[in-house]
Amino acid sequence: MIGLTIDSMQVGAAAEITRVATDGDIADFVDAVGDHNPIHADREYAATTIFKERIAPGIWTAGLISAVIGTRLPGPGAIYLSQDLKFLKPVMFGDTIAARAEVLEVNRDKNRLRLRTVCTNQRGEPVLTGEALVMPSKVPVVYEKAPNGAAWMAFWAFSPLAWAAQGAALWSRLGASALAASPGGCGSSREVT
Repeated sequence: MIGLTIDSMQVGAAAEITRVATDGDIADFVDAVGDHNPIHADREYAATTIFKERIAPGIWTAGLISAVIGTRLPGPGAIYLSQDLKFLKPVMFGDTIAARAEVLEVNRDKNRLRLRTVCTNQRGEPVLTGEALVMPSKVPVVYEKAPNGAAWMAFWAFSPLAWAAQGAALWSRLGASALAASPGGCGSSREVT
C-alpha cells in the first residue's frame, strides 16, 4: 500500500473495498467496542424487532469507510478529521458491503480532502452515506503488511538492504571476536608491567 499525498489527488478520484458482514467479524467488533446490544447478538431478541433478524452495528459499516481511507484513498498515513453519517438501511448478517470514498474537493493550501462516503449492499442499495474530511500524509507512505503481523520480519528476511545490514553486523561481530581473542587485543587479560 502506498499513501498518496495531496499533490496526487484530484476531484473524482475514488477507491472501494468490499467486505461480508460475517458472524465472526460482527462478534469480534461487538466484543472489541463493548456494544452488546441484543439486536447484534441475540437471534430471539432480534426476531421481535422491526428487522426480524440480527443486524450489524452501524459503526461496523462506518468502519469500512475508515478502512478505505486508511488503506486506499488517500491510504497509509492519512488522518481522519471528521465524518458525517446517515444510516439508510440495516446491514444484515451475510450482506456484502462495498465501501467507497470519492474526492469531492482538494484543498492543497490546508492539505485537506473532502470525500463523499457511501456503503452499498450486494443489491446496490445504499446503506450508509456521508462526507469525510481527511488530511493525507505530506510524504508518500509505503506500508506493506504481511499476514499475522509478520511485515517487518518479511522485510528484514527478504530485503537486499537487510541482507547487507545483517552481513555488516556479522562481519563486525567476527572482527570484534578476532580482536578479543588475539594476543594484546581488546579482550586480552595479559598484564603489562
